[in-house]
Amino acid sequence: METAISTADVLAAFRRATRSSFWLLCADIYPALVAACIPWSTTAVAAFMVIWFVVLLPTINHREFLESLKQPAYWLPLAFFTLVILGMLWSDASWPERLRGVSPAAKLLAIPFLLYHFQRSQRGHWVFIAFLLSCTVLMLASWSVLYAPDWRMTHWGVAGVPIKNTIDQSQEFGLCIFALCPVALTLFGQRRFAMAAACAALILALFASLMFVAIARTALVYMPVLLMLFALKYLGRRAALALFGAAMATALVVWSTSPYLRLRVSNIAIEYKEYKEKHLVTSTGERLEWWGKSLDFIGEAPLFGNGTGSIKQLFERDGAKEDGWRISIENPHNQTLSVAVQWGILGCMILYAMWCSHLLLFGGLSLPAWIGLIVVVQNFVSSIFNSHLFDFNEGWIYVLGVGVAGAIAAQRRSCRGKNGEPDCSRAVPFQTPITRSRANFARP
Repeated sequence: METAISTADVLAAFRRATRSSFWLLCADIYPALVAACIPWSTTAVAAFMVIWFVVLLPTINHREFLESLKQPAYWLPLAFFTLVILGMLWSDASWPERLRGVSPAAKLLAIPFLLYHFQRSQRGHWVFIAFLLSCTVLMLASWSVLYAPDWRMTHWGVAGVPIKNTIDQSQEFGLCIFALCPVALTLFGQRRFAMAAACAALILALFASLMFVAIARTALVYMPVLLMLFALKYLGRRAALALFGAAMATALVVWSTSPYLRLRVSNIAIEYKEYKEKHLVTSTGERLEWWGKSLDFIGEAPLFGNGTGSIKQLFERDGAKEDGWRISIENPHNQTLSVAVQWGILGCMILYAMWCSHLLLFGGLSLPAWIGLIVVVQNFVSSIFNSHLFDFNEGWIYVLGVGVAGAIAAQRRSCRGKNGEPDCSRAVPFQTPITRSRANFARP
């Protein structure tokens, strides 16, 4: 009897602890730490996410969580991961390769938990602030290692990339640039000129780092798309035309003053010519080779694919055999092809349904809605040339961006007055500025 009472006391104390303000604070802090670590460390991201799940699980109201899973934005990531698990059953790859194929999709499991948790929290903006501050430090470091290469944290890096690689760094800087654009617009509309100037200066510093220090060529594709999206959502016709004119003028100036950018762009044509005429190994040529082979593999099993982890085995079987060509690859550098090779048309249907369901979370004009929107669009466009949902940095940016921004945007939608208009007196922080700026910059 004493043992039963003692056990009950322990369980009661544990329940009180998991509902304490400190415990809930920890549940909010760890995702912010994850966001801060994304540009720097894969190990820290994984460790903090594991700790977050341990902290989060005791706080979940299981009935509410199961109810939330009725929404497509919640259950589609779980459906995709379920398909990945089932895909191991019909794969011809070795079991270590099958398990390795599960790992890139596992991060999607965090999306419904992030959506659920941050609808109950008022600290979701900490995640975005932590990511922005971390990217700002990375930007300063990128300028530093450009002139002091010995300061690089890795020996295999390129000039201007202190850690990880050019693709990851460009993805992070590009996202920060466009996330800050509505903030600068809002501050200017509120006549807070000092803050607006500081925000604009940070945008320019990040942009200059991309144009003059290090840029992935994929960024040159999604940045114009995000620029048009910004103009469509927040500017009137005249302001949008002025923005496009300024963007074209800026592009001409940057092109004429950045030998680095000209080299990166001109190399595309050179690489393509060398691949087509001499079949030399180039970055552009490898992608074309991998895409062509992937289409052949999809034709072998179009409906359900070749199974989880099958990409490496397929390329080793039928990959190019010429000297210098890599035949052992696990990533065809296209998200759709990566999914279709392994899980066929069914996998692609779930993938695109998931992208669409997440896109529909961000129809409002609040800043979180804008951040979530550009996270999804950036991931979708950049996944034409990379498997960015499965890549570590870009995949976690997507998971955190959709999960946290989607939750705050849902709070915004539920924060309505009796007449259906936004009731800002009950809104959580970080939600109202962009709606106000819309009034200041209305369409003519």
